[in-house]
Amino acid sequence: MKKLLAVLLALTMLFAFAACGGEKTNTDLPEQTTGAADDGTTVKTPANPTIRISTTTSVNDSGLLPYLLPAFEKATGYTVEVQSAGTGAAIQKAKDGNADLILVHAKASEEEFVNEGYGVERIPFMYNYFVIVGPADDPAGIKDCENAAEAFAKIADAEESFISRGDESGTHKAELKIWGEDVPDAEADKWYINAGKGMGACLSMADQMKGYCLTDKATFLSMKDELGLEILLEKGEDMKNTYSLIECNPEKLADINTEGAKAFIEWMTGDDASALIAEYGKEQYGAALFYLLEE
Repeated sequence: MKKLLAVLLALTMLFAFAACGGEKTNTDLPEQTTGAADDGTTVKTPANPTIRISTTTSVNDSGLLPYLLPAFEKATGYTVEVQSAGTGAAIQKAKDGNADLILVHAKASEEEFVNEGYGVERIPFMYNYFVIVGPADDPAGIKDCENAAEAFAKIADAEESFISRGDESGTHKAELKIWGEDVPDAEADKWYINAGKGMGACLSMADQMKGYCLTDKATFLSMKDELGLEILLEKGEDMKNTYSLIECNPEKLADINTEGAKAFIEWMTGDDASALIAEYGKEQYGAALFYLLEE
């Protein structure tokens, strides 16, 4: 009996050893893949597959990023986490170490971000236009104005409701630049509403209050069917709205996915993304919503 137990014990140990020897360690596992790119090549999952983008609400609310990201993720194997806010808040998120790159539209703030060492390089790559929207009957009479500054002055004189982002976003900074020294005081000028909200929310407020609002054209067109507002002014050099990509600086900020940031910037400024951006909006609105700077 003792001899039989000894044999059984030896066999058990032998099988256990064989099983352990047959197990695959992490280094033995095949490299994970995400499938095939459009050209049929296999796309490998990057070592650090998640990219954190801090961006302005306009590229999200307009639908541009949701339109572009599936193509980028399929081509590269990365997964993108998008945080959208006004440009000021988007830049601050990056300064706090919560982003790998930013996509924003406020030149002075972008240059400050780079000059302070938080960003590697400012890369302007596309633009659209700001427009002033308001009720169709245009109670302030801005339709025939030569530029945005003249239109703002008429709105102020008529004391018609004007919805300001009031959130240090790129759109808000552009608005303040147009007002110049004549920027209204929201406390004293009750017609001037300092919303502190994103673009979509401000357009909804303007619609409800039958007021005016400065907005990027892309976001307005993407929401037009939900609003009773019209574009009343869209001319003037002060209405051009340029967007830039900036990789966060790993020497200043910890735990940055530098390779992911570089991959996104390379793709966004490459031929595939350029072709997609140039077509975005044409089918639905009859015209592109964003334009490439080299055009």
